[in-house]
Amino acid sequence: MEFFEIYDQNYGRVRKFILALIRDEWTADDLTQETFIRVRSNLDALKDTSKLVPWIFSIARNLCLDHFRSLKKISLNECGIENAKDAFRESIVQKKLEQHEMSLCVQGVVRLLPEPYQSVITLFDVAELSHREIAEVLGTTVENIKVRLHRGRKKLKELFKQQCTFEVDERNVLVCEPVDRGKQ
Repeated sequence: MEFFEIYDQNYGRVRKFILALIRDEWTADDLTQETFIRVRSNLDALKDTSKLVPWIFSIARNLCLDHFRSLKKISLNECGIENAKDAFRESIVQKKLEQHEMSLCVQGVVRLLPEPYQSVITLFDVAELSHREIAEVLGTTVENIKVRLHRGRKKLKELFKQQCTFEVDERNVLVCEPVDRGKQ
């Protein structure tokens, strides 16, 4: 398979996956490009083309992990707040802002999950990989992935109950807001 065909078929899902983990448009763009630079540089080394998609997502995941390691001094919550402020300053259309805020709230709760659950949920629900592809990315069995996905979603549901309140506002829009711990 030719590189540009691989790029065209996978770019959107890889960027979506990275953006879900990183939560920063510029950094997601950079890491997505770096992923495909590495894919192109090492494509000849891939012996089993049936493992192409998991291999690409492994590269993307590893780049994200490297990025987080390089940002140890900055808390993830501060990054989320800065992104929301940037979005507001740039006067994003109200609907986009609401979607962004909801996304930040949900992603903030997902980040509270232990890493194995975070990865599986993000790869399955955001990157839309199959159980088999996720198993190959994470180096485990399909059965293990199914168990992690089930347990991760169960834990996520508990965390949503603890961390967020969901309400429908006057415009009939679902709004997710963090629970104010000071009022409890």
